[in-house]
Amino acid sequence: MNRDFVLRGGTLVRPSNAPEPLDILVRGGRIDALLTPGTPVAGVAERSAAGLHVFPGLIDAHVHFGFGEKITEYDTETVYAAQGGFTTILAYFLNNEDYTDVYKREQAYARERCRVDYGFHFSTANELHIKELERYVHEYGVTSFKYFMNFKGEEGRYLGLDGTDDGYLYDLLAESARVGRATIVCHTENIEVVNRLRRRVQAAGGSTLKDWARAKPPFTESEACVRAMYFAEHLNARLYIPHLSTRLALDEVRRWRERYADVFVETCPHYLTHNDDSDLGSMGKANPPFRDADDVEAMWEGLADGSIDVVASDHCPRKRATKEKGLWLASQGFPGTATILPVLLSEGYHKRGLSLQRIAQVLTSGPAGIFDIAPAKGDIAVGADADLTLVDLERERVVNHAELGSYSDYSLYDGWKLKGWPVATIVRGSPVMEEGRIVGAPGYGRYLHRRRG
Repeated sequence: MNRDFVLRGGTLVRPSNAPEPLDILVRGGRIDALLTPGTPVAGVAERSAAGLHVFPGLIDAHVHFGFGEKITEYDTETVYAAQGGFTTILAYFLNNEDYTDVYKREQAYARERCRVDYGFHFSTANELHIKELERYVHEYGVTSFKYFMNFKGEEGRYLGLDGTDDGYLYDLLAESARVGRATIVCHTENIEVVNRLRRRVQAAGGSTLKDWARAKPPFTESEACVRAMYFAEHLNARLYIPHLSTRLALDEVRRWRERYADVFVETCPHYLTHNDDSDLGSMGKANPPFRDADDVEAMWEGLADGSIDVVASDHCPRKRATKEKGLWLASQGFPGTATILPVLLSEGYHKRGLSLQRIAQVLTSGPAGIFDIAPAKGDIAVGADADLTLVDLERERVVNHAELGSYSDYSLYDGWKLKGWPVATIVRGSPVMEEGRIVGAPGYGRYLHRRRG
């Protein structure tokens, strides 16, 4: 496979620079040089990016496997990622067992099927996971671990996870700080308050997305954020708050960062586009729930001012059948990777003036730096992997889930006309997607063994 070429005529969108026209010389799948446009290069093929913007390969740091067909989903969901311009995904595993067998099993699936590069996060739910944390970091290159503050008692049993408590979180953060300051990804939710409110809402006959949001009001997210940040500061741990959804919580993060910087924040595209007045019914059930219109505005404000570090999908490749139930029985989550960039371009760049540089930061350098895959990933720089996403900012397209390749059979954005789409996805110098056609082979994706420091 020839991975030597010069990409000409594009406008580079890099996290640390304003967009500028530059040519890119790629050799052996890495970026060899950034060139003044038109600089002669002998002996390599040329590829045109005329009229296109060239982003670093996009990174989705929040993907879930295990909700579709296990044997095939590494293929379907990495096809889906490539259709959205994503060259790297980081996937969560939610298991109560030792991760030794989990890692071997998942790698056996992934190595033969992934079309883009990939890494893993492990969820932590029992004392063995704390004991084994250092081994997971060094042997498996997993440097980030999920903890659910809401999984107390039987709450996490549907995923096979033990109930824990704040004492467990304390020990987990302490051990993560000891073993190279591995990152703890902390789902922030006060489940004791939620349980009481949920019972009241259900008793009153609540059945809408607004009722789902009433059962999990902003306080239940923001209070848990404060508690997690206080623990992290006390223990000198790195804390990452996923799928943040409320102004109340974001304001607490802003205040806390004035005294402790190692707190990172993610939001998801659906918290930028949907609120609790949505008519999607149970199809729109997620955790956290859709919030009110002011919370949607707060997420855009956080993107614009830099308070939010990452936008990621929380992608779950579920079928419609798991959602088309009553609100309280419907499964949570939905597919999302392939539409992240069009949402940020259409709703952010075109409608709100969000800069292309900020979009690059939250989809490339932000997740790459936090999750230990920089400098190979996350920028267009000499020596980095030639992961490139070629984008037509003016292309308009109506979302049709069937064209995007996921195991899931719907999208929240079906029927939406979005402006700004990826037209090519290049992973380590090799095209994986071209104009909506998947041209990369299954098994091309490479596992990312991550290291702290």
